[in-house]
Amino acid sequence: MNAPNMNPFLFVTDLDNTLVGDDAALAELNQHLASHREQYDSKIVYATGRSLYLYRLLASAKSLLPPDALITSVGTEMYFDRQHQQHDPEWASILSQGWNREEIVEIASQFTQLQPQPKSEQNPYKISYYLAQAVAGETIPQLKSALNERGYKIKLIYSAGQDLDLLPKNGDKGLAVKFLRQRWDIAPEQTIVCGDSGNDIAMFKGEEKSLIVGNAKPELLQWYEANSSENNYLAKSACAGGILEGLKHFSFI
Repeated sequence: MNAPNMNPFLFVTDLDNTLVGDDAALAELNQHLASHREQYDSKIVYATGRSLYLYRLLASAKSLLPPDALITSVGTEMYFDRQHQQHDPEWASILSQGWNREEIVEIASQFTQLQPQPKSEQNPYKISYYLAQAVAGETIPQLKSALNERGYKIKLIYSAGQDLDLLPKNGDKGLAVKFLRQRWDIAPEQTIVCGDSGNDIAMFKGEEKSLIVGNAKPELLQWYEANSSENNYLAKSACAGGILEGLKHFSFI
């Protein structure tokens, strides 16, 4: 049996189908995380593709621990206050580099295959569309080429076979995690990131420990098969049960 980990660690997790999806396992995981945070000052962070509005709906429906930081909208908003009222200005300044939302929307509007998502899913540094999987393979390269021609080196993240997010070059979940590590002075080996889908891949490309839940979507499983390393762990269990498995595998709990 591994000795208890008495060092603070940074725990970062996606929400839908990662942290949330197995209520019994979530309750057990919450006990471990709350205890470790209280005793050793570990940090709990949620990194979700949800907007702040949709995060609040989920938080009111599920027993989520209050996070030390909240990353919403695929890494394009960050909050440190418990009420989540104020975007972090330093992160917003990083995102603004090389980004002009109005011009990017104008370029994307030329592609009729793209259907804008609701206003609640848009923000100053995230432009979101629905895009059918049948045409995604053709449309995404064409859109990227059109953006490049106008000088925009931005990120196009496609996930769940329907969601296309256009993000600033400095904006994604992985860069948000790196920003937090630097702000809190936490080493990558003392950080674990957890996810289930394509928009989580950016978190798994760094030096941090990474946990892929057993119910991960095909695009993430394909990435795992092509990028296996001792830092990447594929759990057998789903959702919070898989997170518990990964935390024990890396001896965080």
